[in-house]
Amino acid sequence: MAAAGAGPLHAEPPRRKRGWNWREIGLAALLLAPNLALLVVFTYRPLVDNIRLSFYNWNISSPRMRFVGLGNYVEWFTSSDSWTIMANTVIFTVAAVAGSMVLGLALALLLDQKLFGRGAVRSLVFAPYVISGAAIGVAFQFVFDPNFGLIQDLLDKVGVTAPNFYQNSGWALFMVTATYIWKNLGYVFVIYLAALQGRRKDLDEASEIDGTSPTRHFFRVVLPQLRPTTFFLSVTVLLSSFQVFDIIQAMTQGGPLGIGTTTIVFQVYQETFVNSRAGYGATVATIMFTIVLVITLIQVRLQDGNDA
Repeated sequence: MAAAGAGPLHAEPPRRKRGWNWREIGLAALLLAPNLALLVVFTYRPLVDNIRLSFYNWNISSPRMRFVGLGNYVEWFTSSDSWTIMANTVIFTVAAVAGSMVLGLALALLLDQKLFGRGAVRSLVFAPYVISGAAIGVAFQFVFDPNFGLIQDLLDKVGVTAPNFYQNSGWALFMVTATYIWKNLGYVFVIYLAALQGRRKDLDEASEIDGTSPTRHFFRVVLPQLRPTTFFLSVTVLLSSFQVFDIIQAMTQGGPLGIGTTTIVFQVYQETFVNSRAGYGATVATIMFTIVLVITLIQVRLQDGNDA
Protein backbone atom coordinates (compact mmCIF):
# COMPACT_ATOMS: atom_id res chain seq x y z
CA MET A 1 0.00 0.00 0.00
CA ALA A 2 1.37 3.37 -0.94
CA ALA A 3 2.41 5.61 1.88
CA ALA A 4 0.18 8.53 2.74
CA GLY A 5 1.07 11.67 0.84
CA ALA A 6 3.04 9.75 -1.77
CA GLY A 7 2.57 10.62 -5.45
CA PRO A 8 0.94 8.34 -8.03
CA LEU A 9 2.69 5.09 -8.75
CA HIS A 10 3.03 5.85 -12.47
CA ALA A 11 3.65 9.59 -12.41
CA GLU A 12 4.81 10.97 -15.79
CA PRO A 13 8.27 12.49 -15.83
CA PRO A 14 8.25 16.26 -16.19
CA ARG A 15 8.40 17.36 -19.82
CA ARG A 16 11.51 19.14 -20.92
CA LYS A 17 10.94 22.54 -22.40
CA ARG A 18 11.95 22.59 -26.00
CA GLY A 19 14.53 25.30 -26.59
CA TRP A 20 15.37 27.20 -29.74
CA ASN A 21 16.91 25.15 -32.51
CA TRP A 22 19.56 27.67 -33.47
CA ARG A 23 20.85 25.47 -36.26
CA GLU A 24 17.48 25.48 -38.05
CA ILE A 25 17.02 29.20 -37.38
CA GLY A 26 20.45 29.95 -38.80
CA LEU A 27 19.78 27.84 -41.89
CA ALA A 28 16.41 29.54 -42.46
CA ALA A 29 18.01 32.98 -42.07
CA LEU A 30 20.76 32.04 -44.50
CA LEU A 31 18.25 30.93 -47.12
CA LEU A 32 15.86 33.85 -46.64
CA ALA A 33 18.45 36.63 -46.35
CA PRO A 34 19.23 36.99 -50.11
CA ASN A 35 15.55 37.18 -51.05
CA LEU A 36 14.74 39.58 -48.23
CA ALA A 37 17.70 41.76 -49.21
CA LEU A 38 16.48 41.91 -52.81
CA LEU A 39 12.95 42.79 -51.67
CA VAL A 40 14.24 45.56 -49.42
CA VAL A 41 16.59 47.04 -52.03
CA PHE A 42 14.42 46.75 -55.13
CA THR A 43 10.85 46.86 -53.76
CA TYR A 44 10.41 48.41 -50.33
CA ARG A 45 13.13 51.05 -50.52
CA PRO A 46 11.88 52.42 -53.89
CA LEU A 47 8.34 52.37 -52.50
CA VAL A 48 9.33 54.45 -49.48
CA ASP A 49 11.37 56.82 -51.68
CA ASN A 50 8.40 57.22 -54.04
CA ILE A 51 6.08 58.14 -51.16
CA ARG A 52 8.66 60.64 -49.87
CA LEU A 53 9.08 62.14 -53.34
CA SER A 54 5.31 62.67 -53.67
CA PHE A 55 5.55 65.51 -51.15
CA TYR A 56 7.97 67.47 -53.35
CA ASN A 57 7.81 69.49 -56.52
CA TRP A 58 10.72 68.20 -58.58
CA ASN A 59 11.64 68.62 -62.21
CA ILE A 60 13.34 65.36 -63.10
CA SER A 61 16.16 67.22 -64.86
CA SER A 62 16.92 69.43 -61.85
CA PRO A 63 19.02 68.44 -58.80
CA ARG A 64 16.86 70.57 -56.48
CA MET A 65 13.47 69.67 -54.98
CA ARG A 66 10.92 71.95 -53.33
CA PHE A 67 8.75 70.63 -50.50
CA VAL A 68 5.02 71.19 -51.20
CA GLY A 69 3.45 68.89 -48.60
CA LEU A 70 0.06 67.63 -49.77
CA GLY A 71 0.00 70.05 -52.69
CA ASN A 72 0.43 67.35 -55.32
CA TYR A 73 -2.36 65.28 -53.80
CA VAL A 74 -4.70 68.29 -53.69
CA GLU A 75 -3.93 69.03 -57.34
CA TRP A 76 -4.66 65.46 -58.41
CA PHE A 77 -7.94 65.14 -56.51
CA THR A 78 -9.21 68.53 -57.74
CA SER A 79 -8.28 68.01 -61.40
CA SER A 80 -11.06 67.03 -63.80
CA ASP A 81 -8.55 65.07 -65.88
CA SER A 82 -7.84 62.83 -62.90
CA TRP A 83 -11.42 61.62 -62.72
CA THR A 84 -11.52 60.99 -66.47
CA ILE A 85 -8.31 58.97 -66.14
CA MET A 86 -9.76 57.04 -63.19
CA ALA A 87 -12.89 56.27 -65.23
CA ASN A 88 -10.70 55.00 -68.08
CA THR A 89 -8.78 52.84 -65.60
CA VAL A 90 -11.91 51.37 -64.02
CA ILE A 91 -13.54 50.61 -67.39
CA PHE A 92 -10.37 49.10 -68.81
CA THR A 93 -9.63 47.03 -65.69
CA VAL A 94 -13.15 45.68 -65.17
CA ALA A 95 -13.56 44.82 -68.86
CA ALA A 96 -10.08 43.27 -69.06
CA VAL A 97 -10.51 41.13 -65.94
CA ALA A 98 -14.04 39.99 -66.77
CA GLY A 99 -13.31 39.41 -70.46
CA SER A 100 -10.07 37.51 -69.85
CA MET A 101 -11.58 35.25 -67.20
CA VAL A 102 -14.86 34.47 -68.98
CA LEU A 103 -13.22 33.77 -72.35
CA GLY A 104 -10.31 31.93 -70.71
CA LEU A 105 -12.67 29.64 -68.80
CA ALA A 106 -14.78 29.03 -71.91
CA LEU A 107 -11.70 28.04 -73.91
CA ALA A 108 -10.43 25.84 -71.08
CA LEU A 109 -13.77 24.01 -70.91
CA LEU A 110 -13.74 23.53 -74.68
CA LEU A 111 -10.14 22.34 -74.95
CA ASP A 112 -10.48 20.08 -71.92
CA GLN A 113 -12.55 17.82 -74.16
CA LYS A 114 -11.09 15.12 -76.38
CA LEU A 115 -10.82 17.03 -79.64
CA PHE A 116 -8.66 16.47 -82.69
CA GLY A 117 -5.58 18.72 -82.67
CA ARG A 118 -6.31 20.21 -79.24
CA GLY A 119 -2.59 20.25 -78.35
CA ALA A 120 -1.80 22.55 -81.26
CA VAL A 121 -4.79 24.76 -80.47
CA ARG A 122 -3.68 25.06 -76.83
CA SER A 123 -0.27 26.26 -78.00
CA LEU A 124 -1.84 28.80 -80.35
CA VAL A 125 -4.07 30.16 -77.58
CA PHE A 126 -1.14 30.54 -75.17
CA ALA A 127 1.33 32.00 -77.69
CA PRO A 128 0.17 35.67 -77.53
CA TYR A 129 0.85 35.78 -73.79
CA VAL A 130 4.61 35.37 -74.30
CA ILE A 131 4.81 37.99 -77.07
CA SER A 132 5.82 41.53 -76.16
CA GLY A 133 2.89 43.85 -75.52
CA ALA A 134 4.50 46.54 -77.65
CA ALA A 135 4.78 44.14 -80.59
CA ILE A 136 1.14 43.12 -80.22
CA GLY A 137 0.11 46.77 -79.98
CA VAL A 138 1.88 47.58 -83.24
CA ALA A 139 0.36 44.55 -84.99
CA PHE A 140 -3.17 45.39 -83.82
CA GLN A 141 -2.84 48.92 -85.14
CA PHE A 142 -3.28 47.37 -88.58
CA VAL A 143 -6.16 45.20 -87.39
CA PHE A 144 -8.12 48.26 -86.26
CA ASP A 145 -6.96 50.66 -88.97
CA PRO A 146 -10.12 52.39 -90.34
CA ASN A 147 -8.86 52.41 -93.93
CA PHE A 148 -7.31 49.02 -94.65
CA GLY A 149 -7.48 47.05 -91.37
CA LEU A 150 -8.89 43.56 -90.86
CA ILE A 151 -11.93 44.89 -88.95
CA GLN A 152 -12.68 47.32 -91.78
CA ASP A 153 -12.45 44.53 -94.36
CA LEU A 154 -14.76 42.19 -92.43
CA LEU A 155 -17.37 44.90 -91.81
CA ASP A 156 -17.29 46.01 -95.45
CA LYS A 157 -18.32 42.50 -96.48
CA VAL A 158 -21.54 42.82 -94.45
CA GLY A 159 -22.17 46.43 -95.46
CA VAL A 160 -21.26 48.04 -92.14
CA THR A 161 -18.98 51.04 -91.83
CA ALA A 162 -16.18 50.50 -89.32
CA PRO A 163 -15.85 53.12 -86.57
CA ASN A 164 -12.76 55.31 -86.46
CA PHE A 165 -11.02 53.73 -83.50
CA TYR A 166 -8.32 56.41 -83.41
CA GLN A 167 -10.60 59.45 -83.28
CA ASN A 168 -13.30 58.40 -80.81
CA SER A 169 -12.31 57.98 -77.15
CA GLY A 170 -14.85 55.24 -76.46
CA TRP A 171 -13.85 53.14 -79.45
CA ALA A 172 -10.16 53.73 -78.75
CA LEU A 173 -10.60 52.43 -75.19
CA PHE A 174 -12.48 49.42 -76.57
CA MET A 175 -9.61 48.82 -79.02
CA VAL A 176 -6.85 48.72 -76.40
CA THR A 177 -9.02 46.66 -74.04
CA ALA A 178 -9.77 44.05 -76.72
CA THR A 179 -6.08 43.89 -77.61
CA TYR A 180 -5.08 43.34 -74.00
CA ILE A 181 -7.71 40.62 -73.52
CA TRP A 182 -6.41 38.82 -76.63
CA LYS A 183 -2.86 38.96 -75.29
CA ASN A 184 -3.75 37.89 -71.74
CA LEU A 185 -6.22 35.17 -72.70
CA GLY A 186 -3.56 32.45 -72.88
CA TYR A 187 -2.48 32.96 -69.26
CA VAL A 188 -6.02 32.63 -67.89
CA PHE A 189 -6.71 29.70 -70.20
CA VAL A 190 -3.69 27.70 -69.02
CA ILE A 191 -4.43 28.23 -65.31
CA TYR A 192 -8.08 27.27 -65.70
CA LEU A 193 -7.18 24.25 -67.84
CA ALA A 194 -4.80 22.98 -65.14
CA ALA A 195 -7.54 23.42 -62.52
CA LEU A 196 -10.07 21.56 -64.67
CA GLN A 197 -7.71 18.65 -65.21
CA GLY A 198 -7.07 18.44 -61.46
CA ARG A 199 -10.70 18.41 -60.36
CA ARG A 200 -12.37 15.38 -58.75
CA LYS A 201 -13.54 12.95 -61.41
CA ASP A 202 -15.77 11.01 -59.00
CA LEU A 203 -18.05 14.06 -58.72
CA ASP A 204 -18.37 14.16 -62.51
CA GLU A 205 -19.25 10.48 -62.56
CA ALA A 206 -21.83 10.90 -59.79
CA SER A 207 -23.36 13.84 -61.62
CA GLU A 208 -23.55 11.83 -64.84
CA ILE A 209 -25.21 8.90 -63.05
CA ASP A 210 -27.80 11.27 -61.55
CA GLY A 211 -28.58 12.60 -65.04
CA THR A 212 -27.64 16.19 -64.20
CA SER A 213 -28.00 18.63 -67.11
CA PRO A 214 -24.74 20.15 -68.47
CA THR A 215 -25.65 23.64 -67.21
CA ARG A 216 -26.51 22.42 -63.72
CA HIS A 217 -23.38 20.23 -63.70
CA PHE A 218 -21.21 23.23 -64.52
CA PHE A 219 -22.64 25.53 -61.86
CA ARG A 220 -23.08 22.92 -59.12
CA VAL A 221 -20.09 20.61 -59.66
CA VAL A 222 -17.38 22.23 -61.78
CA LEU A 223 -17.52 25.91 -60.82
CA PRO A 224 -17.32 25.38 -57.01
CA GLN A 225 -14.11 23.39 -57.50
CA LEU A 226 -12.65 26.30 -59.49
CA ARG A 227 -13.27 28.85 -56.73
CA PRO A 228 -9.63 29.02 -55.46
CA THR A 229 -8.37 29.29 -59.05
CA THR A 230 -10.88 32.03 -59.82
CA PHE A 231 -9.76 33.97 -56.76
CA PHE A 232 -6.10 33.61 -57.73
CA LEU A 233 -6.79 34.78 -61.29
CA SER A 234 -8.96 37.68 -60.16
CA VAL A 235 -6.05 39.03 -58.11
CA THR A 236 -3.26 38.42 -60.62
CA VAL A 237 -5.20 39.59 -63.69
CA LEU A 238 -6.39 42.71 -61.86
CA LEU A 239 -2.84 43.60 -60.82
CA SER A 240 -1.60 42.95 -64.35
CA SER A 241 -4.32 45.04 -66.02
CA PHE A 242 -3.67 47.94 -63.65
CA GLN A 243 -0.09 48.06 -64.91
CA VAL A 244 -0.71 47.89 -68.68
CA PHE A 245 1.47 50.46 -70.40
CA ASP A 246 3.10 49.01 -73.51
CA ILE A 247 -0.10 48.32 -75.47
CA ILE A 248 -1.49 51.80 -74.79
CA GLN A 249 1.81 53.45 -75.69
CA ALA A 250 2.13 51.50 -78.94
CA MET A 251 -1.47 51.95 -80.09
CA THR A 252 -2.74 55.36 -78.90
CA GLN A 253 -0.07 57.02 -76.72
CA GLY A 254 -2.86 57.84 -74.26
CA GLY A 255 -5.09 59.57 -76.81
CA PRO A 256 -7.24 60.46 -78.64
CA LEU A 257 -8.26 63.91 -77.40
CA GLY A 258 -5.32 64.02 -75.01
CA ILE A 259 -6.38 61.47 -72.39
CA GLY A 260 -8.93 59.31 -74.22
CA THR A 261 -7.16 56.05 -73.30
CA THR A 262 -4.88 57.31 -70.53
CA THR A 263 -4.97 55.07 -67.47
CA ILE A 264 -3.45 55.85 -64.10
CA VAL A 265 -0.22 53.93 -64.77
CA PHE A 266 0.15 55.71 -68.11
CA GLN A 267 -0.32 59.02 -66.30
CA VAL A 268 2.62 58.13 -64.04
CA TYR A 269 4.84 57.81 -67.11
CA GLN A 270 3.39 60.90 -68.77
CA GLU A 271 3.88 63.19 -65.77
CA THR A 272 7.31 61.86 -64.82
CA PHE A 273 9.09 61.48 -68.15
CA VAL A 274 7.12 63.63 -70.63
CA ASN A 275 6.08 66.55 -68.43
CA SER A 276 9.21 66.20 -66.23
CA ARG A 277 7.12 66.41 -63.04
CA ALA A 278 8.66 63.59 -61.05
CA GLY A 279 7.06 64.66 -57.77
CA TYR A 280 3.57 64.72 -59.26
CA GLY A 281 4.23 61.42 -61.02
CA ALA A 282 5.25 59.91 -57.68
CA THR A 283 1.97 61.17 -56.23
CA VAL A 284 -0.03 59.41 -58.94
CA ALA A 285 2.01 56.23 -58.38
CA THR A 286 1.34 56.37 -54.63
CA ILE A 287 -2.40 56.78 -55.24
CA MET A 288 -2.35 53.84 -57.64
CA PHE A 289 -0.46 51.71 -55.10
CA THR A 290 -3.03 52.55 -52.41
CA ILE A 291 -5.96 51.69 -54.68
CA VAL A 292 -4.46 48.34 -55.69
CA LEU A 293 -3.57 47.51 -52.08
CA VAL A 294 -7.10 48.23 -50.85
CA ILE A 295 -8.69 46.19 -53.66
CA THR A 296 -6.36 43.25 -53.00
CA LEU A 297 -7.07 43.31 -49.26
CA ILE A 298 -10.81 43.34 -49.95
CA GLN A 299 -10.44 40.35 -52.28
CA VAL A 300 -8.44 38.43 -49.68
CA ARG A 301 -11.00 39.26 -46.99
CA LEU A 302 -13.87 38.07 -49.20
CA GLN A 303 -12.02 34.86 -49.99
CA ASP A 304 -11.37 34.23 -46.30
CA GLY A 305 -15.06 34.78 -45.62
CA ASN A 306 -16.05 32.25 -48.29
CA ASP A 307 -13.61 29.67 -46.92
CA ALA A 308 -14.85 30.09 -43.34
